[in-house]
Amino acid sequence: MNWILLIFAAVFETVWAVCMKNSHGFTRVLPSVITGISMLISVILLSLAMRELPLGTAYAVWTGLGIVGTVLVGIIIFGEPATAARIICLCMIFTGIVGLKVFGE
Repeated sequence: MNWILLIFAAVFETVWAVCMKNSHGFTRVLPSVITGISMLISVILLSLAMRELPLGTAYAVWTGLGIVGTVLVGIIIFGEPATAARIICLCMIFTGIVGLKVFGE
């Protein structure tokens, strides 16, 4: 259950990052509000997951999945470059996340 909470925390981290970009420096109300709410939900879910998961693993997985999700949204929605080097780096981040899960237990 804690891993599921952690995954949802990372999803909300991606949501707030995307909405923050769409807020244009917090000048647009709806994306700004969604950013704040998503940040709060993300941190609450992270804190709940940390009740049982190791601090370093939980935080690294949360930020790592947030990074991967945010970069993928940037590529898919915002047309950011999907170069081979960027994809390889994302794969290395994801491999690190899997490694923390597998070897952290």
